[in-house]
Amino acid sequence: MQEWKVSGQPGQKRIDIESRFRPEIEGLRTVAALLVAIYHIWFNRVSGGVDVFFVISGFLITTSIISTINRTGEFKFLPYVTKLLKRLLPSVLFILGVVLVLSTFLLPASILGKTIREVVASMFFYQNWQLAVSSTDYLDATQMKSPVEHFWALSIQWQFYMIWFVLFSFILWMMNKYQIRSIKTVLNGLLGFLFVTSLAYSIYLTEVNQPWAYFITPTRVWEFALGSLLCVNLSAIRVPKWIATIIGWVGLLGLLTTGVLFNVSQMFPGYIALWPMTCALMIVLSGTQETRFGLKRFLGSKPMVKLGGIAFGIYLWHWVLLEFYRYNVQQTPGILIGTLIIVASIGLSYLMTEWVEKPIRTSTVNRTAFKKLGALLTINVLLIGSLLGLAYLEEQELKQAVSKNKYPGALAIEQTLPVPKQDPFPSYANVFNDLPLVHTDGSNQGLQKTEAKVGEYGKTKDYKATIALVGSSHSEQWFGALHEAIKGTDIRLLNLTRSGTRFSTGYEPDSLKGIWNQNVLNYLKDADVDLIISHVTAADASKDSIHQQMVDQMQFVKDEYGIDGLALRDNPRYDFNVLEALETTSIADTTKQMNTQPNQTDEAYWKQFEKTNQSLHKLDLTRYFHVKGEYRPVIGNVVIYRDNSHMTNTYAESFAPMFKKKLDEVLADKLASTSANTNQ
Repeated sequence: MQEWKVSGQPGQKRIDIESRFRPEIEGLRTVAALLVAIYHIWFNRVSGGVDVFFVISGFLITTSIISTINRTGEFKFLPYVTKLLKRLLPSVLFILGVVLVLSTFLLPASILGKTIREVVASMFFYQNWQLAVSSTDYLDATQMKSPVEHFWALSIQWQFYMIWFVLFSFILWMMNKYQIRSIKTVLNGLLGFLFVTSLAYSIYLTEVNQPWAYFITPTRVWEFALGSLLCVNLSAIRVPKWIATIIGWVGLLGLLTTGVLFNVSQMFPGYIALWPMTCALMIVLSGTQETRFGLKRFLGSKPMVKLGGIAFGIYLWHWVLLEFYRYNVQQTPGILIGTLIIVASIGLSYLMTEWVEKPIRTSTVNRTAFKKLGALLTINVLLIGSLLGLAYLEEQELKQAVSKNKYPGALAIEQTLPVPKQDPFPSYANVFNDLPLVHTDGSNQGLQKTEAKVGEYGKTKDYKATIALVGSSHSEQWFGALHEAIKGTDIRLLNLTRSGTRFSTGYEPDSLKGIWNQNVLNYLKDADVDLIISHVTAADASKDSIHQQMVDQMQFVKDEYGIDGLALRDNPRYDFNVLEALETTSIADTTKQMNTQPNQTDEAYWKQFEKTNQSLHKLDLTRYFHVKGEYRPVIGNVVIYRDNSHMTNTYAESFAPMFKKKLDEVLADKLASTSANTNQ
């Protein structure tokens, strides 16, 4: 038991904590690390092990902080943060450096830029926010995972440590100022408040925006707070030995099955995260008793404790090895390879701990330790600069080689002469970010907002006609073609697109998508628009009603507002990432895979629509996605897909002549009709 001594008032205020070494907690860290690795490697699922790490971190850091205050009567930032940096940065900087080196030779070029961004985010502990932003961007969410994605948990951990410094500094200040006697009550009150509010917010946000909730710090604070509450109150909890034996093994069983019972990556961190939290709580409580058949004997054994000491490294290494294996060999490792990845993670973690981390962490001279950390940081910065420089030079060299004759894109389908073979453009490193202007300039509406955001392009003054591109990302992807098609004309182009939201009657009126649709209708009702353009089929939809609802929305605008509509047929879609296949196999293998599955389930509907609907204009560009009936990932030396269904902006722009021809036809009819009405 320890006494909390406050500066100037020794012995007046006290709190009892369990500050002795708890071997079973080290064993629990081993279980958490191995759970994460096993579920990642063989099940491609999330296990809940990271949540256990958060509880343990809350328990241990609170124990350390209280012990420091008890011992010294003060809590200073510099010693606190110096200790943390010496503990965390050696492993972080070393592994990130290894990733940067390996990325040059073993990483798909299309995620090199993403990986570099995430390496920087990991070095400065904001990786979780980086992933939160990318996971909630509709077109970013499908990108391949980087070898450092798992550093998000470490970033949250660091942010939590900073929050806890502020929290305990505030508590210490209050105690000195107001002579508070019941420290435990204050701690429980503040920690309990953080636990309840963070959990409530986590439950709410997981329901409305789960990808965002999964990564951000406020939705995870309650997990750390739970560990802290356990630290503060553990000495007062008495568990009978027979109950300790039972709850220990029940907790372990529950923890092991978390990833089986729940789809953690899509359901956490809401109320369902209470499952592994409760399991961890039961395991820690069971360790308060020495029993013959208790879980503590297993978790506290020498092998488990030894592994617990390097669990941090096991967690960091396993994902790095797994991702490089996936991108260079095969997606899912077998039993032997998966086991070797785990064994290699343990070995690398041990070596890193002994030769990189310990010499810095145990250094008694901080200046020496930070010189070594500075050297590691400098190496990483130089590697990042080199990789970015090489990628830039490669892209510039490729751009200089691009010409209409050598890179015709979709126009190659209409050419009689063969297209000279060139390296595909954009380069694989730039394909994923080859987005339409309306996505990069913010004109496209995001998933969480409902107002009809309008982007204006082309001739914005003294224009003679206005066209509006409306709908989801499968409408948005055609913006490049339209933007090129109207160059040099008197046409104004409006963009009214929203990620993941079709222009359709098929949404509930009070849903975000339904509200956005209504706001677009409200805008169009009084807008100076001559023609709206939107896709009216979804190539992967299994029900004709989905297509019909899009047609109905365009038809409503035509009938009620008198605005013509140009209905686009959707481009072919696939159930695999075409860009990933291109990089990890070959153009030939990807072509073969593209032609082994149905890619346009809207065929029958579109043919019927063409026959029966005489009101809307129509445009089917399917023939520009295959050569002699064979669907291709690259046509006219231009890469078509940036993921499984969205076109690159470069390929879309090559459709400009086709759209120009159609617009001339459609708008000529409109202008002729307007002229005739005026003469009457």
